[in-house]
Amino acid sequence: MIELRSLTKRFEDFTAVDGLSLTVETGEFFGLLGPNGAGKTTTISMLSTVLLPTSGEILIDGQRLTRKSSAQKRKLSVITQEYSMRQDMSMDEVMEYQGRLYRLPMKVIRQKTEELLDFAGLLEYRRRTVRHLSGGMKRKLMICRALLIEPEILLLDEPTAGMDALSRRQMWNLLRRLNGRSMTIILTTHYMEEAQALCDRVALINRGKLQKLDSPAGLIAELGGFAVDETGEDGLKSRYFPDREAAIAYLRTAGQDASLRATTLEDVFVECAGRKLTNG
Repeated sequence: MIELRSLTKRFEDFTAVDGLSLTVETGEFFGLLGPNGAGKTTTISMLSTVLLPTSGEILIDGQRLTRKSSAQKRKLSVITQEYSMRQDMSMDEVMEYQGRLYRLPMKVIRQKTEELLDFAGLLEYRRRTVRHLSGGMKRKLMICRALLIEPEILLLDEPTAGMDALSRRQMWNLLRRLNGRSMTIILTTHYMEEAQALCDRVALINRGKLQKLDSPAGLIAELGGFAVDETGEDGLKSRYFPDREAAIAYLRTAGQDASLRATTLEDVFVECAGRKLTNG
């Protein structure tokens, strides 16, 4: 279990994370959502100990996480937005280099490399260098590299950014399989449909503060499960209703440029943060 207790990070006069408190259960798929600058990446950086909190603390299984707590840090693997691999290395070489950093025996490195590349559907490309991999294949390789040390917790910062639709769905399937093995996953994403499809619970944060915390279904139900979109002089406006019958009743009174649909997690975000999530 991961606990954030009044977690705060300041950079001079700017507060990136402001008293964030929440709990992530063991084996949970948890989403951190919010607009650019909300504090998502800063939170991930503190979880990975790249950044230290200004105040507050992080506990993993009841033990305080610090840079010196090697046992706690070994439970974590982080995958950032950037491709942090040498371009001239093959997949096998990337995996071997990671294993040597953690002083794993070569027999173990070879065995785990075979298993992980096969698990991710990359085995037939193992001798291809990083510079010749697609974006989706690079992301999968980064996950394989992170899993080599058998972490209990996987931190993913925008893992599908820049992927095409097919590669993104393949990544979703890979992450579901990992979570099915009882791995705890914390995900930041700009894609609301991604969080809705994958996460058990999500935290909506804005300007470093927690605004909402619930399952995607719970947040959608709170707003209203059905939406009517109307296009007028002021642009598109949406109204939300608790059930389909109420939405249809309103739709009968609306103009011709009105339509009925199911409410999504992006609607919740728009209402909560006041603007649509943009990729970046």
